[in-house]
Amino acid sequence: MLALVLLLAGGAATGCGGRATTHHKPGTSHEQASGDVGTLLTSDDGAGHHLREVPAEGAPEVQLTARPDSEDGWNLQLAVKNYRFTPDSTGGGALPGAGHAHLLLDGQKLARLYGAWFHLPAAQVPEGAHTLTVRLYADDHTAWAVAGKPIEGSVQLTAAAPGQAGGHSHTPPTTPTTPTTPTSQAAPEADRTVTVTVTVRDGKVSPAPARTELRRGERVALRVTSDRADTLHVHGYDKELALPAGQEATLILTVDRTGLFEVETHESGLVLTQLLVR
Repeated sequence: MLALVLLLAGGAATGCGGRATTHHKPGTSHEQASGDVGTLLTSDDGAGHHLREVPAEGAPEVQLTARPDSEDGWNLQLAVKNYRFTPDSTGGGALPGAGHAHLLLDGQKLARLYGAWFHLPAAQVPEGAHTLTVRLYADDHTAWAVAGKPIEGSVQLTAAAPGQAGGHSHTPPTTPTTPTTPTSQAAPEADRTVTVTVTVRDGKVSPAPARTELRRGERVALRVTSDRADTLHVHGYDKELALPAGQEATLILTVDRTGLFEVETHESGLVLTQLLVR
């Protein structure tokens, strides 16, 4: 673990600057709580997140490996050093050597990662050659950096056209193999709807964010009540739902892709749940 206690750089309390991301209102800061770890720079990661610079010695490190999955897409592994994933404290102050990661395809964010493994469905990768990158972030959404550059790892990925030899199909296999869970044995996928009820109050999610396991072809109903106006976003499916203040809103989605998909709010940047589709 990093053991660094440095004062924040002068003037670091300004807004993110540049183009606002989907996680925060335009003109607001990404720092939900101040921290005294490293030096907060005025430069950002290209998406509005300030860089939090630490010395190279003992800094977090990450390497990314992508392995083709026998059924669909790729299995990604993040090998980290001097770093730990802390999904339970996301949104708090920056802690030494802790936080989460962002997965980017050709510079565009695909998902937020909270662990060493992630399944990337082929449907999320267009045909052709691409650069896949993971970048490390602190709990307050600042990007860990060394010498003015974000701490990240990248691999080259090539997605072939559907049906092309040696490539990954962008369509689900004809007869996918899916595990059986006790809660879904009594009904086929097309007839089952899994309901996830979440309440957001004072910047906190109840119940605490967890994974919702589903089988491909099932429906999920996301019932969300927020004490402030916001927008629900399902990553990977690009589905959104307006959340009126104090009123329950429901988004019903048929999960037709395998993988791990994050459900979060745009304005407050809170993770509500993760949809694990097998």
